[in-house]
Amino acid sequence: MGLNEDVGRRLRALRTERDLSLSELSRRSRVGKGTLSELESGTRNPTLETLYALTTALGLPLSAVLSDPLPSGGQGPAPTGVSGSAVTAVLLERHEDEAAVTDVFRVRIRAGAVQESQAHVPGTWESLMVLTGTAVVGPPDDTRTAGPGASAHWRADAPHVYGAPEGDVEGVLFVRSPAGSPPAPGSP
Repeated sequence: MGLNEDVGRRLRALRTERDLSLSELSRRSRVGKGTLSELESGTRNPTLETLYALTTALGLPLSAVLSDPLPSGGQGPAPTGVSGSAVTAVLLERHEDEAAVTDVFRVRIRAGAVQESQAHVPGTWESLMVLTGTAVVGPPDDTRTAGPGASAHWRADAPHVYGAPEGDVEGVLFVRSPAGSPPAPGSP
């Protein structure tokens, strides 16, 4: 199976586990019902922004649709990547305990691009360790700048941005979400 089919299968399973119709998840996530149907059938290429909107509406971290959990709670076999308007993220690891789920991504932020990310589930934080380049990240009105060897940390349960004003940025992104997170505000 390819990325589209794998993500679609996981997304459909998570939606049905929560007893949500396509229409209800579409309403909660503000992702069109047709788009959602095409994602679940594996005929549409998922974007980072769309997957975050859907997983946030489901009250789950992004890794819930990018990896299959093993019975021991580990990660599925192959790293899975997805791209947004400025960021490409490859899931490297998912760690889950009773307190939180921590997703570890290898990320690239494309030069000159800015990606606006909507709020994730309540209590989510992100930390970016920059390997190369200079990143501008965090809340739009309180961004942080980090260069090679430096890191930035911000609340991700509010809108935030990723930018690379001076060239491509390579880094490692940690996204920590509370275990058993409720759906985002505005999702009943």
